[in-house]
Amino acid sequence: MEFRIDSAVLTDAVAWAARVLPTRSPMPVLGGLLLEATGDGLRVSGLDHEASARIEVEAETVVAGRVLVLGRRLLDICKVLPRGRAGLAVEGARLSVVSGDARFGLSLLPLEDHPAPPPLPEVLGLVDGDAFAAAVGQVAVAAGRDDSLPVLTGVRLSLDGTVMTLAATDRYRYAVRTLEWKPGAEAVDADVVVPARRLTEIARSLAGAGPARLALDSGSLGFESGGTRTTTRLLDGRLPRHDKLFALGEHALAVTGRAPLVEAVKRVAVVAEGDSPVQLAFSAEGLHLRAGYEDDVASQRLPASLTGADSVAVAFNPGYLLDALTTLESPEVHFHLLGPGQRALLTDGPDPVHRHLLMSVKPLV
Repeated sequence: MEFRIDSAVLTDAVAWAARVLPTRSPMPVLGGLLLEATGDGLRVSGLDHEASARIEVEAETVVAGRVLVLGRRLLDICKVLPRGRAGLAVEGARLSVVSGDARFGLSLLPLEDHPAPPPLPEVLGLVDGDAFAAAVGQVAVAAGRDDSLPVLTGVRLSLDGTVMTLAATDRYRYAVRTLEWKPGAEAVDADVVVPARRLTEIARSLAGAGPARLALDSGSLGFESGGTRTTTRLLDGRLPRHDKLFALGEHALAVTGRAPLVEAVKRVAVVAEGDSPVQLAFSAEGLHLRAGYEDDVASQRLPASLTGADSVAVAFNPGYLLDALTTLESPEVHFHLLGPGQRALLTDGPDPVHRHLLMSVKPLV
């Protein structure tokens, strides 16, 4: 095998495919990237037991062929290559990489031991890459980090007609985002849970790529856009439904500026140690933020409106509150409040596409 390619294009392709490679694996061959040079260009593929990634880029093929090399080692080499044209060729039991005056040799891995990449599931329709990336970023912050509860480390992806719903929860917060997509058939109905970390990686790679083909079957989710293709396995189980949690019934509504609130929470939270909360006390006078205990305290006042109650005080984990606020996009944030120690719903307006539910903790005394 022998081909020539721009070093920057090679670096980007290797980096894109290498992101699915396992950090550690009992099977060293899973740390390999498959390079396939054909008359159409270069294809770079990587996989582990959970995900796969493949990208096709332009290259000048001198001799067609396939090789398997350590992916992260190849990426390290690509990052230090001089800019310009690079030549890669098999020389005996190694792959030589030459660019300018720099020359590297990389051992080959046995091709026969490398698993076949999974096929792309059935394509169900199209979703805008930018919109999907933004939506995943808004909900993935609420996914759990505890691997002993794997389903809570996932993002629920449901399809109902032309509406896609993404949702995630770690039991202390629950984020939900809806967006439009274009199904390929009249009736598309699906409800699956995707690992949040994998879905976030995929979503970032789709940003700026235009429409992406969404593919899904009973075991995996896939996306294809331009010369890229990626798949990830699904998680078993279902997330708890959010419908009843988000139905607050009679409640108070407080509205304040989102950006000033973000800065104020960051400011007063410097005295909040560990899980110490930040209190938000809404009244006719506005919003009073407070954090800390005894002598180490901080407070700030902000303008705000309150309807449905004379006053209401709630308190939140400052990290959770900032996660929610920074994923909203509107100038104002709406707090739908039941009262101290109860759930609170944060939205970006009266008819929101993104909603973030937080559990209020015991207010400060």
